[in-house]
Amino acid sequence: MLIANKHASHTDYPRDLKAILSVESAEESRAWLRNWKLLNSSATPLWDLPDAAARLGVARLSIKDESIRSPLGSFKALGAPIALVRLILRLWPEHDLDPKGLIQGRYKDMLANLVVISATDGNHGKALAAAAQTIGCNCVIVLHANVSAERERAIAAYGAQIIRIKGNYDESVEEAARLARENGWHVVSDTSYEGYEAIPRDVMQGYGAIAAEIVEQSESRADASAFTHVFLQGGVGGLAAGVASYLWEIHGRKRPRFVVVEPQQADCLYQSALEGRAAKATGSVDSVMAGLACGEASPLAWKILEPCADHFLTISDEDAIAAMRRLAAGSGADIPLVVGESGAAGYAGVEVAMHDSTVARAIGLNRASRVLVISTEGATAPSVYSECVGETAGSVLSRQTQWLKATIR
Repeated sequence: MLIANKHASHTDYPRDLKAILSVESAEESRAWLRNWKLLNSSATPLWDLPDAAARLGVARLSIKDESIRSPLGSFKALGAPIALVRLILRLWPEHDLDPKGLIQGRYKDMLANLVVISATDGNHGKALAAAAQTIGCNCVIVLHANVSAERERAIAAYGAQIIRIKGNYDESVEEAARLARENGWHVVSDTSYEGYEAIPRDVMQGYGAIAAEIVEQSESRADASAFTHVFLQGGVGGLAAGVASYLWEIHGRKRPRFVVVEPQQADCLYQSALEGRAAKATGSVDSVMAGLACGEASPLAWKILEPCADHFLTISDEDAIAAMRRLAAGSGADIPLVVGESGAAGYAGVEVAMHDSTVARAIGLNRASRVLVISTEGATAPSVYSECVGETAGSVLSRQTQWLKATIR
């Protein structure tokens, strides 16, 4: 299902939004992130998929591959460490701490008694656990019933204490907040709620690094974006707000159209567009797209998305799995890519739109369109990936290596 956002604006980036997310703060965060040992020093690839573009009927289709950003396997590696660093700076302003030193782990003795906690579907929790381990504080992660044992083990491998609950994601968020209040711990969440906005803002600010690289790699200019459309994953809205706000501030009135994609059964942003406020999903919220299986939109992210996102599109789990398989297969001109369940959502949205002429026209997609999608994760749950795609991530990467060798020749 598709809904146009009647509040979308193509003016210059508003000053009140700049107080929440800005290019300046994103660039500061990006500079700090360069010092974290778990992030690759180079930008993640921006691949063109000319065969897919021709098949779908657009001028250009590009994919930003976040699967190799870090051993953590997802874009979440950009948000959690920045939020943790900024939290510590606020907690100890009198110590004049060096942010780069924090992210390198030079203050471990001082932070030995600090405890941070978060709920997660997997990737944010793993990134927070890894950041806490590097920086030197303690980490507690609350997992809901639908988080797999495989994802739990991946988080625990970074030293986090795991707490399981029987409920869903939103109930795990509530439990994390309760435990923090009772124990004097600090919540480091990627979703906001009443009275809790500073840390989710910092998480989103870290995601601006993705947009900064896109601008550099695509040779965009302030007066001309390389892309007419950007499809962004939904979830609580953090990634979409972090990337879209950066591109809006850079390009102003000439910004691309932003299309937010989410699971049909976890449509909190779609419902937010209907209601005109941060709202709850209407479905079961249980989706193969685990990172997008969120029942309630982040009010802070919605402050950015309400004037920014042009359309909200829901897709099925089958659409996401089909996209994973297409991206894994590659072609003569398109590189085979390992893209996880949530990572495939943006690409799946393009497929869904271009196979429905009414949807394509509503979004403004045609043969002149230049489309960007972001693969937000690789095979962060290897067994789920293999089940969905029909082959292992290692097998796809082997074919990717062969494709690259043939292309270089």
